[in-house]
Amino acid sequence: MFAIIQTGGKQYRVSPGDILRIEHLPGERGEEVSLKQVLLVADEESIKVGRPWLEGAEVKAEILRQGKAKKIIVFKKKRRKNYRRKHGHRQLYTALQIKEIIV
Repeated sequence: MFAIIQTGGKQYRVSPGDILRIEHLPGERGEEVSLKQVLLVADEESIKVGRPWLEGAEVKAEILRQGKAKKIIVFKKKRRKNYRRKHGHRQLYTALQIKEIIV
């Protein structure tokens, strides 16, 4: 069984037991999170597709970690103009472990 969920402007294919890193969600380590924007649920014999989301479907997950991704460097330069800008960014993320898919 798997589901396709939407969170943080992105879509993810998840199954029970999966661990994934998504955009930051509020909550502490060990808390349970319910993701209600479920686009599709499929098992061995059937597929259910929402328009845009499935009514009553949700994915329950546990927060494993709140953290920051690796730093990326944004460097801008214009040649011969002595223009240089250096900026760093670390994106916040939440690591989740999928517990169950409820249809």
